[in-house]
Formats: sequence, C-alpha cells, structure tokens
Amino acid sequence: MLHTHLTTLNAVSLILDTFRAEGIGATAVLRGSGIEEADLARPDLHITTAQEMQVCANAFAWRESIGLELGQRMHVSSYGMLGYALLLSATFGDALTFALRYPALLGTLFHLRLEQDGDQVWLCASDYTDRPALAVFNAELCMTSLRVICNDLLGQPLPLTGARFTHAAPSYAADYQQAFGCPIRFGEADNAFAFDRGWLARALPLADTVTHSAMAERCRRQNAEFTGSQAWLGRIRLALRQQLHAPPGLEGLARQMKCSGRTLRRRLHSLGSSYQELLDELRFEQAKHLLVEARLPVYRIAELLGFSETASFRHAFVRWSGVAPRQFRA
Repeated sequence: MLHTHLTTLNAVSLILDTFRAEGIGATAVLRGSGIEEADLARPDLHITTAQEMQVCANAFAWRESIGLELGQRMHVSSYGMLGYALLLSATFGDALTFALRYPALLGTLFHLRLEQDGDQVWLCASDYTDRPALAVFNAELCMTSLRVICNDLLGQPLPLTGARFTHAAPSYAADYQQAFGCPIRFGEADNAFAFDRGWLARALPLADTVTHSAMAERCRRQNAEFTGSQAWLGRIRLALRQQLHAPPGLEGLARQMKCSGRTLRRRLHSLGSSYQELLDELRFEQAKHLLVEARLPVYRIAELLGFSETASFRHAFVRWSGVAPRQFRA
C-alpha cells in the first residue's frame, strides 16, 4: 500500500549516519527513495512515508535489528515543534495525550492509544497497514522511539512493567531486554509497553504553560498543513497510478487536477517531490508487485508500466533497486 503521509528527514538522517560510520555511502542507503543527499541540508523539506520506508527497507536489508537501534536514537528533539510542545507540557499524562492527538506529526504508521489496566497504563500501537516485510522493523522503531520520548520528557528512565509485540521472537530477542528493561512477550494482539499509572500525574521539569500554548497552536497549524497536503498528494498519486500504462506527463496531469503545470510543479517541489519522482515511485511499487506476486513476464510488466521498450524498463528498475528485474524476482 502506498502511503501519502508527510514526515521529516530525521529518521533518514539517522540511518545515513549509522551506515556512513560503517562505510556504506548515501547513494546505497537512499537508492529508490527519490531523496538526494543534498536534500538533508534543507530543514524545511518534508518527504512522504513511502520515501522514508524505502530508505528503511534498504537499511533493513543490511541489518534486521536496525529498528531497535534507530528507535533508541530518536529523541524527543527529533520531532521539531511537537517535541518542544511535549517537553513544555504540565504533566507526563498531558504530554502523552497531546502526542496522540497528532499522529501525523509523530510520523507513526500505527494507531496509538493509552489503555488503562488497573494500576498500570499500556501505551499501545496497533493497526499497522504498511509493507508487511517491514512490520517487525516498524514495530521496533515505533516502540523504542516512544520509550525514548517518555524518558526525555521525564528527565529520567520511565520504569516499565512489561512490553508485548505482535511478531514472533527474533533471533536478537535478547536485545529487547536492553531496550525496554522489563519482561517481554511476543505473538500478542498488539505492540505495547506498560508503566505504573501514577507516572501520568508526574510534573514535567520543563513545563511552561504560556509557551506550551503557543507551541500547541503551531502544532495545530502544522498538522493541518500535513493532512491537507496529504489529501492533495493522495489525489495526485491516485490519478497517476491509474494511468501508469500511459502516463499523462506533467502538463496532462495538471489539466486533470485543474491547475497549471507551473502550479503543479511548484506544489510538488514544496513537498520535496516532482512529477518524475512520483511516477518512478509508483512504477517501482507496481513493478515489485507484478514481479513477485503476479509473476508476469518482464516484457509484459514493461508494457503495463508505460515503457516503450523492455530494455528501458530494465534500466529503470536497476536504477530504482540496484538489481535487475529477474534478480529481484529470484
């Protein structure tokens, strides 16, 4: 499923830093995402979660436990205005409630909720709908980053009473103990960790009512911008995806969206994208589906994706994935 949520470059930057230290360059890490290394110098740039997930898929291919590692480096400062607003909240409970109000700003692929259970509270993440192959990675990234946010807000480690995950125990399950410091269960109905209910009333050390109100309003406006852009980008993707066999071109797509080509180009640029990048992304997603699940011949896939020659499709697929279509299928 292609997602049109917008997010920041924070996770991508962390992944690049992690693998750069191991001698793996940006070109390999960013392959197929439509993100350039120069984009990291643009603090106002927003990318789609589909782009972010492609970088995560590249990282996951190198090391399965990378989700746990990255989550432990996603501090509250990684969330911009939202992180600042959380730090300024009156209590820990207020901060969590505020964070769950703006999942788009958290960049999560899960539905988050607080669940009361006697004297303890569970912070739960469920209803994951992105790439199944990255389900474990995203669960680890989500839960460990939430754990780090909680510690940052309190200014001390939040003692956990338990944690649970939907997936089976991985080969590196011992690393979960270091990340969560509590009993771990696998194969459960959702992903969650629990803490004593009394922590919800704990006053935060950086609480500031006036500044928090100002930052809350900025978060509200940014969330409206994110969700508004998300809906518009979703319409663009849907229209383009329905025409992969005969792409309309920038001007043709602009006419369909009832705007000028210049306006369409400018709006896509403001979101860190372009007509060609969207077309490549959609073609790549569909090509992977047709290669692996539909098992169609390569020449037929080229036709369905609007390539005039099979060789052109092969060259494009190598550029997107780093391997030829037949190698990818194998």
